[in-house]
Amino acid sequence: MKRKLIALLMSAAMLSLTLCSGVLAEDSESDLAYVQEKGTLVVGITNFEPMDYLDENGEWIGFDADMAKAFAESLGVDVEFVEIDWDNKILELDGKTIDCVWNGMTLTDEVTSAMECSDAYCKNAQIVVIPAAVSTDYQSEEDLADLNFAAEAGSAGEAVLNDLGLNVTPVKAQTDALMEVSAGTSDAAVIDSLMAAAMVGEGTSYEDLMTSIELSSEEYGVGFRKGSDLAEELNKFFEESFQSGETMKVAETYGLQLAIIGDDAEAEAESETEALTE
Repeated sequence: MKRKLIALLMSAAMLSLTLCSGVLAEDSESDLAYVQEKGTLVVGITNFEPMDYLDENGEWIGFDADMAKAFAESLGVDVEFVEIDWDNKILELDGKTIDCVWNGMTLTDEVTSAMECSDAYCKNAQIVVIPAAVSTDYQSEEDLADLNFAAEAGSAGEAVLNDLGLNVTPVKAQTDALMEVSAGTSDAAVIDSLMAAAMVGEGTSYEDLMTSIELSSEEYGVGFRKGSDLAEELNKFFEESFQSGETMKVAETYGLQLAIIGDDAEAEAESETEALTE
């Protein structure tokens, strides 16, 4: 009887070790290996010109989209872009419906604590957008106290408005925030300055709106699952792409050369700008 009991206990122990080994093997599998095995890098984005937006043929383009395509190619995989609800980006990432968030994402404390983030690659700011007709009335933060703002839910814009104690209505996307102001259902919006440069003012879709006060400065990064080895792989890609000049070529396509972060990037961009104007 004792022998049978010992044999049963040993069998149970071996089964437990086998199961634990399987879990550890699964947990220790790298994200890089996972993405390369399935053959696709799934990138979570929103419609955010000039970072990720659709061209006339329905293809995703923009600085981030183009860089994501190049990164996927360097890994030997295809790229797939999936529009996400920005407020649910961490859930989408952890649930493996996407492999990264690459969409002009501000490196906030919330983001860096919940994701494995790349190095910063681009500078940005949160800026107030307001109807041009009343813009002269709002020249300081104190002037904003009575305004009703629209901002993308879960965005840096919403966060800075909350920090300042201002009235804010969360909307699904930054483009929706602009629509709210244009329609008169919100007094103003706070969006990324890079988007504002592309979409607000003369010659844009929102000629009746203009930028006003800059509320904060920030940096963009790409987010992966916590502990993912893809973040370091992307850092290597960023460094190589910058050194080869490819990053600046893509940036120039979308007018972002002065926003790129890299060794002497700003000085290089300014030098190129001066050469073009001579």
